[in-house]
Amino acid sequence: MVAHRILTQHWYKPGYNTIEGYKKEGGFSSLRRVLAMKPEEVIEAVKVSNLRGRGGAGFPTGMKWSFVPKDSPKPKYLCVNADESEPGTYKDRVLMEQDPFSLMEGIAIAAWALGVHTAYIYIRGEFLQQAEILEKAIADCYAEGIFGKSILDSGHRLDVYVHRGAGAYICGEETGLLNSLEGGKGWPRLKPPFPAISGLFGCPTVVNNVETIATLPTIFRIGAKEYAGLGTEKSGGTRLVCVSGHVNKPGVYEIPMNLTFWDLIHDEKWCGGIPGGRKVKAVIPGGSSAPVLTADELNVAAEYEALKVKDNMAGSGAVIVMDETTCMVRVAWRTAKFYAEESCGQCTPCREGTPWMERILRKIEEGHGEPKDLELLVSVARAIAPYPPIGLGTTICALGDAAAVPVQAFVMKFRHEFEQHIREHRCPFPHPFGKLAEEVVRQ
Repeated sequence: MVAHRILTQHWYKPGYNTIEGYKKEGGFSSLRRVLAMKPEEVIEAVKVSNLRGRGGAGFPTGMKWSFVPKDSPKPKYLCVNADESEPGTYKDRVLMEQDPFSLMEGIAIAAWALGVHTAYIYIRGEFLQQAEILEKAIADCYAEGIFGKSILDSGHRLDVYVHRGAGAYICGEETGLLNSLEGGKGWPRLKPPFPAISGLFGCPTVVNNVETIATLPTIFRIGAKEYAGLGTEKSGGTRLVCVSGHVNKPGVYEIPMNLTFWDLIHDEKWCGGIPGGRKVKAVIPGGSSAPVLTADELNVAAEYEALKVKDNMAGSGAVIVMDETTCMVRVAWRTAKFYAEESCGQCTPCREGTPWMERILRKIEEGHGEPKDLELLVSVARAIAPYPPIGLGTTICALGDAAAVPVQAFVMKFRHEFEQHIREHRCPFPHPFGKLAEEVVRQ
């Protein structure tokens, strides 16, 4: 086994994504080990492992679990966030296809630790095949006595359900997800109270990402200290990244925490460089909501704390690589357009600011920009969420930050391109869909 491949070591093996294949490779042995432990011991082990949330925020998982009140008279819930809607992100989709039973075992482990009897998997509405895979896996677990009246005869009841969303980006935010799960509009909630205290149906709730929960069996298989030792001081283990864009070998990779973006992109062991021998120009390190990195900034580890020092974030693990033929204005415009469409409209800065930014960027990209537009663009973005640093936005949830921060980063790091567009009244880069598309844009 390659040292860094602990979560994905059995992916793509014939039959591994069935319950028989999973058990053949030692599946559910971690659950049996956990059931012999006290719930508080399980939570402490997760703390020791330094597992951080893999959905975007990177919050320490064990600490999040410890916020759930032990003596609450209300039922407790576990919600698995499978609403993978961040542009460039597809690792959880592949994980659910290739290793659904690690997720099932992880749910049972978390349920035992947290005292949860009901768990929901909230899955993105477009993931039809993946939802069917999960529903089949859940049925198999009921049949094997892993879910149901008694987890492996432990006396702990656990029911698990798949809930399909309707394809709204905003429901990837944990409180928006909870509102949607309750049957309401997917609007994020003001915090506090946090979900650990008052979440689903007003009860204590833990919301964790798919990869986070699916990692739990690995932690208890190899040991919490050993898992922590595979990572850095504050980030245990390995992580999944999904690389797309201008690389020779795009795909999902399980990488060590200290691997730099430069090595990830150029090393033959990983993505194998840029097609055609071209040079890398820019990289989005953690999904479209993360600030762009220039080619000179890629000697940084794809890890939470290392990127934080650079006023950036590891995010959802979506690494989007762009070579020297890419127009940064066009990328900024397309990114802003996505967030303008996905804003729920609850907060005025986001509701009014995101389409305003999109209109300005379109104006510049189509050759109608004026010198004053650039300062106006930055002013509007900063009114939503100033950058740097990250996390000082003026909206209830982070969608406003996700929209405004990338725009400011593109302007800050590639200002000369924006100024060239305005000065020449055109986009100096060829349209990715050819000359005909370029003519349509000009009209």
